[in-house]
Amino acid sequence: MLILPSAYLPPVQYFVHLCARGGCVIEQHEHYLKQTYRNRCVIDSPNGALPLIIPVEKPANGKCLMKDVRISNHGNWRHLHWQALVASYYNSPFFEYYQDDFRPFFEKKWDFLVDFNEEILHKCCELIDIQPKIVRSDSYVKTEEGGVDYRLLISPKNSVEMDDFFFPVKYYQVFQHKEGFKPNLSVADLIFNMGPESVLVLQSSMVESDV
Repeated sequence: MLILPSAYLPPVQYFVHLCARGGCVIEQHEHYLKQTYRNRCVIDSPNGALPLIIPVEKPANGKCLMKDVRISNHGNWRHLHWQALVASYYNSPFFEYYQDDFRPFFEKKWDFLVDFNEEILHKCCELIDIQPKIVRSDSYVKTEEGGVDYRLLISPKNSVEMDDFFFPVKYYQVFQHKEGFKPNLSVADLIFNMGPESVLVLQSSMVESDV
């Protein structure tokens, strides 16, 4: 059993595990953690790596289960995130092909972060053409119950070298001529740049893969 955190347009590393193991349990009963992929993704941009952060409503007591975290409408973030994606990937090989799949997520309002994350996760799996079985936790999954726990390992604070299963292979990126290849960006970067070949990149990024 693979245990993953809920995440916003998660990085390539997240999808490598999802692809390799055929499914996962999304942990929704953990306490919400700041400065993680739970409400942010990192894309490429003309000025380098760019974090896109979904504002959330902070609970009065400071603690909140992930399943109860509400999305804030502060700062017109949907418009800003979509404009950032357009500016970053308009000239990518597959942006025109996939833009209509992504745009609705930045036009419709979701109340809860886990709902939004799950819907866009399913859409990305569909576009990559993988069919993992994804379920949410009914209660907090304890490590001793077994499984492969990536709730904390897949994090912007951690180096990908900490993951023995993931080896980020290079693929085409729009701005690689400026700053070189940037590993483990959001899956959006992979999809817009590689299109139908995205799944081959995921398979090739598995350390144990024969692809």
